[in-house]
Formats: sequence, C-alpha cells, structure tokens
Amino acid sequence: MRRRTFIQSSAAALIAGPAIAQSPSQPEYTTTNAAWQAAYDKALSILVKNTQVMPRYSKPILIEGSVYQGIWMECGPHEALVYRKFRPDVARNSHMCFFELQRADGQLPCNNKVTETGFGQIQMVVPIAATAWELARATGDQELLETAYRGASMWDGWLLKYRNTRGTGLTEGFCTYDTGHDNSPRWQGIPPQCPNKDAKYYPEGFKLPRLCPDLSATTYGARKALSDMARALGKTSEADMWAERAAAIRDLILKRLYVAEDAAFYDEDAGSQFIRIRSDILSRVCGEHVPDQALFDDLWTRQIHNPAAFWAPYPLPSIALDDPTFVRPITANTWGGPSQALTALRAPRWFEHYGRTAEFTVMMDRWCEGLIKDMTFRQQMNPITAEFTRDGDEPDYSPAALVMMDYTWRLAGVVEESDRLEWNIRPNHAASKGAQFRLPTDARSTAKLRYNARGADLDLGGKTLGRIEGVARLITNTAGNPVALLGISETPQKVTLRLIGRPARNLTITANEKIAL
Repeated sequence: MRRRTFIQSSAAALIAGPAIAQSPSQPEYTTTNAAWQAAYDKALSILVKNTQVMPRYSKPILIEGSVYQGIWMECGPHEALVYRKFRPDVARNSHMCFFELQRADGQLPCNNKVTETGFGQIQMVVPIAATAWELARATGDQELLETAYRGASMWDGWLLKYRNTRGTGLTEGFCTYDTGHDNSPRWQGIPPQCPNKDAKYYPEGFKLPRLCPDLSATTYGARKALSDMARALGKTSEADMWAERAAAIRDLILKRLYVAEDAAFYDEDAGSQFIRIRSDILSRVCGEHVPDQALFDDLWTRQIHNPAAFWAPYPLPSIALDDPTFVRPITANTWGGPSQALTALRAPRWFEHYGRTAEFTVMMDRWCEGLIKDMTFRQQMNPITAEFTRDGDEPDYSPAALVMMDYTWRLAGVVEESDRLEWNIRPNHAASKGAQFRLPTDARSTAKLRYNARGADLDLGGKTLGRIEGVARLITNTAGNPVALLGISETPQKVTLRLIGRPARNLTITANEKIAL
C-alpha cells in the first residue's frame, strides 16, 4: 500500500493530522441487568477520571490509575487504543507523548509519571509500533504514521545497540522492570531498575544480561508493524528489510528460548542456563504470534488450557498453578501468581488469532463475574477465588476498567476490526438482558444491536441487516455484507439467520467452527 493509497483507503481520513477530532458520538450500551450496567458505567467513569494531563506533555492521556500516576510504555498505548472509540484524541496523545519525549539517540521513555519521565528500564510488552500502526490505519492519521515509523525505527536501533550485548540478535533483559514483572520469582534477587536509572547498563553479579523471550517477541511484533508501516508509506525496500529482521528474531526465539519437553519459553541467563519458571512469558510470546498454529496447539493443551497450569477458574495466572514458585499467600502488586488485569486486557490479541474464541468466552465471563462482584476495579485477583487484592493495591485501575468495558462488547456487542465488523450474539447472556449496543464505525456509520429474549436485530447506518436467533458471531465486511458465521460457545448451538435479501437459514454451529456465508 502506497502513501496515497493509505490516505484514500482510510474511512476516517477526514480526522487525520494533529487536529484530530473526537467521533461525532461515543459507543453506547444499556441493559436491564442492573448489576452489569452499574459495573460498566463505573468502569467508564474510572476511565474519565484517569484521563489526565501529565507533566512534560501538554495533552490529555490515559494514565494507569490506582497507585500508578502516569503512563507506561508496556501498556499505556495499548490501553488507550482499546479506549479509542470513546476518546480518539486520548488514544493518539497516549502514543505521541512517547515519541515527543524520545531522546535523540532513539531511546523511548519507559514511562511519564507525575514525578519524572523514566529512562531506567525499557519496560515493553505490547509494541508501541503495533498499536500506533493499528491506530493510524484505522483513523487515516498520516502524521501519526510517519512519527511512529520514525520513532519506532530509532527505538529498534537503540535496542540493537544497547540490548544485544551478547551479540545473539535477541533482546536482553537487565532488570525486573524491563518486563514489568514486579515481585515475580522470574526476577527474584535481581534489582528492579538499571544502575543510576540508565537502561543502557546492567548491575554486575547477577548472571546478566538475560535473553528474554517476551522482550524479543515485542521486538518481533514491532518489526512486523514497521514492515506494514513502511509499505503504507511507499518504502518497499524498507518494508522487506523489516520483514526479514522480524523473521530472523522470531527464528531465534523459537530455536534458543523454547524448551519443547516443558512446552515453555524461558529466559537464558549469562551462564547459558534457563530460568525454569513457567510464567506469563507464554501469553506474551503468543500475543505477538511467535508460535505457529501447530506449536500453539501444543502449548494450549499442555499449558494454557490445562487446569493444573494456566486455565485456573479465573484465568490466566501470572505463574502456573503447579509451578513451585507460585507465590502463596498472594501479596500486593505481584506477578508471582495472581491473574492480572493487564494479561486479561491483552488476551484478545492472541485468543482470536489462534482460533480459540469460544474458550475465550469462558475467560471473559469469569473476569466480568469477578469485577462485578468486587466493583473496586483493582490490579489483580486470586485465580482460584476471584478475590481482588486489597491490602496494598488501590482501586480505580484503568486496565481493570478497560477489561469490563471491552469484554462487554466482545461478549454481546459489536467489535470493529480493520476490515470487518463482528456481531457477537448471545441472547441469554447476562450482558444482553434487554440490551442495546450502538457503535460508531471508522466509516462514519453506526452499528446497532437490539436484543430480546431469543435473539438480536442488527442495523448498520440505519439499514436493517437482519436478525439472528441463537448464540454465534456474524462477521460482515465494513459495509455490512455477510462473510461468515463463527461458533463462539463451547457447546453446539442452534442458530437461525434471517438476513435481508437472503432466505432464512437454520443451522447448528460448534465451538470455533467458521461457516462461510
């Protein structure tokens, strides 16, 4: 895709550039389920409260909230991307602030807090290049595209220079905060931050640097996004170069940091020894789609969907339940066992990719159940009991609020992806009781769902698309033309399709089955 094509193909090119406007309306959701409505409304109020102006950047951004008064690169841009339908300006600002505060040598800040702009660790998980590309593509924002491409390219160069000291081509971890794994047994005994708050250096005497699968996966995901951005900018040779570099680091991750007999990815310390702790490194590597489908299926069976490991009653724990390092009792702000809201918020990036939509429904139900019962929106919950940690963890945490908001739409509403609309129909679900969903699309239309006891009526841009009875996802293109039906329940479902211009159809669909329409 060339630069001219990028602008012309975006449905929202009119809002490109620094004067990006808010959508003419925000998403709307109402339900007669009072408990669900209260939790959803409170989640939105927390996000409004956590939209703030931080020092050293003049525009409103979405901060982490709770005890975290600032924005962190590992999560802030992604969180704002999830929030973009409500505040597109905040989504944009939450990316641009990192590029504005980037140093001349290419180093991106790990955070921007009330107290300081931090450069003492790299702290990256979801690649800012990937979220910036998704946002720019959706909104036709040429300036964001160019800024992100330039800034993320410089950041990749910085990482190669300062986080490849062992010359392997993999991205190295120097301290606990590099991966944001506070109080995790993965980093036990390792200082939280780099010496003198300078991420170019690592402390001596701890078998550092480590080769890290998740940091390397983030680099891989960023390079894939850089390839796509380069192609959109008409830089064909650079696009090919980034694709080659992405493939190279992915190959290194799989060959050097995956242990097949354990079905696990591990850090390798400077003594070439694995740190054999089964942690959410696994979901982070899957988040960037490093495993192919065959490898993922093995990971799914042996680890992710294994009730003894990561498929806890309230998925996904930060350390496998059967790993001896799981921290008991659970304490505040620990990646040593609890199911973290950040992990839940990132889950749609890989469950859908690997074809596990039906099972993801279970995880979404469990998380919403826990959030509605607790109503304080904190950072982490016990994966067995759904009890949120209160002693030391404060309420009003943005990722938890975003999980409630995002999961509501993914369970029973409309979700817009780059080339399609996903209409998730669950007439007997708690979230759909007397519910109505209204979603402004990037094409400046409006998608609507209206439920009754048996099904839902679908409307796009004032035009009736039809009615669906039963549990399934209708996938349409952005103009509303039916493409496929997807099974989104773990059990077979009887579905009736009454789509305008087509004969009525009765069919049965199984978990994750996709039927072309």
